[in-house]
Amino acid sequence: MKASIKQISQLTGFSPATVSNALNRKKGVNSATSEKILKTAQELGYQMEKPITRIKFVTYRKNGLIIDDSQIFPDMIEGVERQAKELGYETTFSHLNYEDDAFEMRLKEVLEDTGCLVILLGTEMLEEDYEPFKKYEGYLIVLDGWCEDMRFDGILINNTDAACKAVEYLIQKGHRKIGYLRGDYRIKAFQYREYGFERALSRYGLEYHPHYIATVGTQLESAYEGMKAYLRKQQEFPTAFFADNDVIALGAIRAMQEAGIEVPEQVSVIGFDDVKYGAVSSPGLTTIHIYKQEMGEVAVRRALDHIKYPGRETKMKIQVCTDFIERNSVKDIETE
Repeated sequence: MKASIKQISQLTGFSPATVSNALNRKKGVNSATSEKILKTAQELGYQMEKPITRIKFVTYRKNGLIIDDSQIFPDMIEGVERQAKELGYETTFSHLNYEDDAFEMRLKEVLEDTGCLVILLGTEMLEEDYEPFKKYEGYLIVLDGWCEDMRFDGILINNTDAACKAVEYLIQKGHRKIGYLRGDYRIKAFQYREYGFERALSRYGLEYHPHYIATVGTQLESAYEGMKAYLRKQQEFPTAFFADNDVIALGAIRAMQEAGIEVPEQVSVIGFDDVKYGAVSSPGLTTIHIYKQEMGEVAVRRALDHIKYPGRETKMKIQVCTDFIERNSVKDIETE
């Protein structure tokens, strides 16, 4: 078994940070401490690792139902690249496409490359998709994804709180019959947003009406078609919808407008993500703004903590806050 800084720390009684500093001949470690650490390392057969100078951004595409139509991921990548460059690290990229025949080979290449810090885009990943990464021997951090029993850090959007705030905004505007535009591919982010939707209704004593739930596709066209099907079979409509994301919201709005339902005069809609074309749609889409570049930057800084403080095993779930963007897709019926 390969000797590690943690083993040396346990045997010598010094902290992992002190062990790392001694092994790297850094200043601040007295000679007696350094001698003991180096002797123990030699006895264990410890081999100095090459310094990590590279960050690998790995995109995991399960089916493209979320990331293919979204504009938020290029911004996250830009944030990773910019922060890495500022801190003197190179950024490389790897694309894992689950539907590709070469998926297993590409996955093997990622898992065998332990000479870098991996930032894994987990947006489309489900619990079972994290299983191979649990064996990864390098350092990995998940961006926009989470698995309850993984040993890695995760950088996420504060999905539940933000969704709750959006629904509370609808309630404050007088809406009591509130529906949910629910994406049919239930990624982790959508599950958390649904918790927020339910929390807001419960907090104000409002019912969760199953017939106000429209389950639709997660791409513009499939959301549009799914909403058309919902409108054909539904007799009663809510006065407002909360959507899992902007893509779903915009597809649904198109279907409603074609059916003669005016937004927001008859039905209000709130999205999530703040994609660029939501600002120029008609009506302009009220939504939740995600700090996409900042999420990428936070992922890099947290990943580099692994180098600065070797041996730390505390798992962190970091949630990045959002902002509410008010445009023209919600009608105030409280004043009517």
